[in-house]
Amino acid sequence: MSCALVGCLAGAGLSGWFSDRFGRKRLLIAAAVLFVIASVGTGSAMSLSSFILFRITGGIGIGLASNLSPVYIAEITPADYRGRFVSINQLTIVIGILAAQLINWRIAEPVPAGATIEEIMLSWNGQTGWRWMFYACAFPAGLFFLLMWVVPESPRWLARDPSNHDKVHALFTRMGGKNFADRELASVRETLRTVAIKVDYRQLREPGIKRLLVIGVIIAVFQQWCGINVIFNYAQEIFSNAGYSVSDILFNIVITGSVNLVFTFVGMFAVDKFGRKVLMLLGAGGLAAIYAVLGSMYFFNMQGLPLLIMVVTAIACYAMSLAPVTWVVLSEIFPNRMRGIAMSVATFALWSACFILTYTFPMLNKWFKASGTFWLYGGICLLGFWFILKKLPETKGKSLEEIEHELTGNWNI
Repeated sequence: MSCALVGCLAGAGLSGWFSDRFGRKRLLIAAAVLFVIASVGTGSAMSLSSFILFRITGGIGIGLASNLSPVYIAEITPADYRGRFVSINQLTIVIGILAAQLINWRIAEPVPAGATIEEIMLSWNGQTGWRWMFYACAFPAGLFFLLMWVVPESPRWLARDPSNHDKVHALFTRMGGKNFADRELASVRETLRTVAIKVDYRQLREPGIKRLLVIGVIIAVFQQWCGINVIFNYAQEIFSNAGYSVSDILFNIVITGSVNLVFTFVGMFAVDKFGRKVLMLLGAGGLAAIYAVLGSMYFFNMQGLPLLIMVVTAIACYAMSLAPVTWVVLSEIFPNRMRGIAMSVATFALWSACFILTYTFPMLNKWFKASGTFWLYGGICLLGFWFILKKLPETKGKSLEEIEHELTGNWNI
C-alpha cells in the first residue's frame, strides 16, 4: 500500500518547479503517460521488485496530477463557480474509485466463505484476476492522455510572459466573454506587474507567503490524518473484523464507493453556496463525533450492519467536506506567480501524511486496537476543527487576484 505513495511524494515534489517552468498542460500529459505505463507494467509484473517499481511509477503520475489538476481548474474558472469546478477534480477521483471497485467486484470470481490465504492465492483471482484489475486502469489513462491534447494551457501561467497576453485575452474571452476577459487580464497583469517570471523555493520564505504556506501544509496534512483513507485502504480488514466474508467485503466496498460518489456531489454544490470554511468545520467536527462512536463499537465488539452504517456515515461526511474542499482551498490561497511551487509543497506534505497514515495504521491497530486507533483519529479531528476555526480564511466568491491581495496585503508582494 505504501510503495505507490513513495512515487506520489516524488511526483508532488517535482511538479512545482516543472509546472512553473513548462506549464500545467505538459506535466498533465506526462502524468497520463505514467498512468498507462504503470497500469500495463503492474498487471504484467513477474516479480515483486518489478511490481513495486511500476507501483512507484504510477505514484509519480498521481503526485503530478493531484497537484496540477486542481491548480489548472482554479486558474481557468470564474470566481463564482471555482469551488464547484475544482471539486470536479475530486468527483472524478471518486468516480474512478467506484469504477475500480465495480470492475474488481465483477472481475473477481466468488470466494467461498472461510477460504484460506493459500486457497485464494491458488485460485483464478490470485493467479490471473488481479492482473486484469490493473490492466483495466490503462483505458481511462489512455483516454486522459488523448483528451489532454485538446485542452488549452492555463491562461494565468501563460500570462507570466507578456508576449502571451493576446492569447490569454482570447482564452479568457472563451471562458466568460470580453468584459470578463478585460477584467481578468487586468487583474493578472497587476499582480505580476513588478514580479519576475522566474521563481524559486527561496521566495516561499517571504513573510506573507510563509503564513499561507503553513496554512496550506497543515490543511493538506489534516485531510489525510483525519483518518478516512484508512477506511478506504484497509476496508478489507475493517469489514473482516466486523464479521464479513471475502465476497461480502467486495460488495460492501462498492457500497462505500457509491456513498462517496453521491456525497461528493453534495459537497460540489455546497462549496460555493456555504463557503469553504463552513464545510471544512462540518467535516472535522462530524468525523470527530463519528470516530467516537465507531471506536466505542469496536471496543464493545459490535459487528455487522451497525458498523457498516457508521463507516458509510464517516465516508459521507468526508466526501462532502474535507475531500473536495481541501483541494479548493489549496488551489486558491497561493499567489499566481508561485502557485505551482507552493502547491507542490502542500501536495508533497499531503502525500507524506498519507504515507505515514497508511504505513502506521497496522502498527496503531496492533498497539491500540481498532477502538483506540479511531479515538486517536477523532482527537486529531478536534485539533483540525480548532485550526480551521482560528486560521483558515474564507475565499468564496473572490477572484484569485482578490484573494492574493487580501491574504498577502500587497498586490505586488
